[in-house]
Amino acid sequence: MAAHPTVLITGASTGIGAAYAERFAHRGHDLVLVARNVARMEAFAARLREQTGVAIDIIAADLTQPTDLGVVETRLREDARIGILINNAGTAIGGSFVEQSTDDAARLLALNTTAVLRLASAIAPRLAKAGKGAIVNIGSVVGLAPEFGTAVYGATKAFVLFLSQGLSLELGPKGVYVQAVLPAATRTEIWEHAGVDVNTIPGVMEVGELADAAMVGFDRREAVTIPPLPDVEQWNAYEAARLAILPNTSQEHAAARYRTAS
Repeated sequence: MAAHPTVLITGASTGIGAAYAERFAHRGHDLVLVARNVARMEAFAARLREQTGVAIDIIAADLTQPTDLGVVETRLREDARIGILINNAGTAIGGSFVEQSTDDAARLLALNTTAVLRLASAIAPRLAKAGKGAIVNIGSVVGLAPEFGTAVYGATKAFVLFLSQGLSLELGPKGVYVQAVLPAATRTEIWEHAGVDVNTIPGVMEVGELADAAMVGFDRREAVTIPPLPDVEQWNAYEAARLAILPNTSQEHAAARYRTAS
């Protein structure tokens, strides 16, 4: 693998994916950009090539479609130059759970979870064998907070976090770095998909600042990066509380508090 491995980025035509593409290109990495909007990707890639001189390939793909997803999986399995996967593609839908159609929710799951899983699965064996590389999965702080009222979207992002942590434990000892990035509200087109005016939301982070912070976490090899979180000790305490529960969850008998009817 070259000193600067090629980076494959999904959802790369705009928003967080495009910001990642800019930053890796300026670091000298060749890119493979994956998204549905070919015209936008072509224009974006032309600008990046002129600015940085890196090689950029484009794959037009709708990752909710098995055939398109398969094309990207094959590229990840077979192209040994690709050493970093940015699993960024995702979407949201508006309304409450009872208002959302089952078909819309299923499409959300296909993009936000199935595609993330399949692409990570496609590249992980090759990276583990090589003993190097990275998988970055873009989650959300919503995955920590059912109180935000986005049950399906939040569940997909909880999946991304759990998958990332599990892969980090499995692949880290083999030399593969896995990072979960958990943005909060960020100024991207995802709000339009959910029918929300982003300008009505307080505390929205600009996408460039989000990407810069995520890259700092990447360079530090953080397992979980939460760009807007001021105090990392809050996350450390959250993790410590979770770990403290685990020894008490494997018991032969039900806890005493469940042995009475009242």
